[in-house]
Amino acid sequence: MTAQSRVATGGLSYADIVDLADNAPLVAHVRIRNIITLKPEQAGDVPAGYRRLFIEGDVTGLIRGDAGIAPLVSWLYDAPINARGKLPKLKKAQVILFARPGSRPGQIQLVARDAQIPATPAEIDRVKGILSALVARDAPPRILGLGDAFHVAGTVAGEGETQIFLRTEKGDPVSLSILRRPGEPPRWAVALGEIVDEAARPPVPGSLLWYRLACALPPALPARAVRTLSVQDAEAARADYRVVIDALGPCGRTRTPG
Repeated sequence: MTAQSRVATGGLSYADIVDLADNAPLVAHVRIRNIITLKPEQAGDVPAGYRRLFIEGDVTGLIRGDAGIAPLVSWLYDAPINARGKLPKLKKAQVILFARPGSRPGQIQLVARDAQIPATPAEIDRVKGILSALVARDAPPRILGLGDAFHVAGTVAGEGETQIFLRTEKGDPVSLSILRRPGEPPRWAVALGEIVDEAARPPVPGSLLWYRLACALPPALPARAVRTLSVQDAEAARADYRVVIDALGPCGRTRTPG
C-alpha cells in the first residue's frame, strides 16, 4: 500500500485514518440498526449538503476503548446527500466509528463529521494496524515543528553534513541528518533518540513515522532554525532539508483535521 493510497469504500487516505484514530479514545465496529432523520428544528447547525441523523447500532467489535462500550450505542451523524437530495443507504450497514464517550451510557460522539466509515475487512485491518502502531511502546512522538539546524562542511567540495532537531509534544528527541559525499546522491535518516547512529534510516512510506514527518514538517526551513549559521551554511542546510521534504512526498491528507 502506498502512502497516498485509498480504500475505495471509505475514500480516506492513510493520513486521514491516522488523524481520526489519533484523536479517538473509542473505536468500534458497529452494525446500524435504526436511523431517524432529524427535523431542521431538532438538527441544529448542519452544513449545506448534509442531513443530521440519529443512529442506533449494535456493537460487533470494540477496536479501541479502555472503558469498554455498551452493546447498543447511539450517535449523531451528518450524512452527505447526493445531487438528488437522497441520503446514502445506511440501514444494516457495517461501519467503523471513531468516537468519544457521550454524557449517558450507550451514547457516543463522533470525533469529526467524517468519523464514520464503511467497515470493509480491508479497512478494519488497516484501522487495527494503525491503532497498534499508535499505542506501541516505540511509537514515534507527535511532531510540533522544527528546532535548530546545524551544518558542517566537509574538507572537499560537495561534502557536508546537516543535522536538524525537531520539536516534539513531550520533548522526545527526534532529529534529521543529511549526509553528502562527492559523486553520490545525498543520504538522509531520522533518529528517535539522542544519538544518530548507522542504524538510522528514512521512514517507510505509509508508516506512522512517515506520517508524523510528512504531515507535520513545514515545506521549507524557517529563518529561526538557521539563525546561528553563516550564510553559506544556512543555504546548505536549506538545500539538505529540501532533500528530506522531497523524499517524504505529500502527506496525502484529504480532509481537514478536527
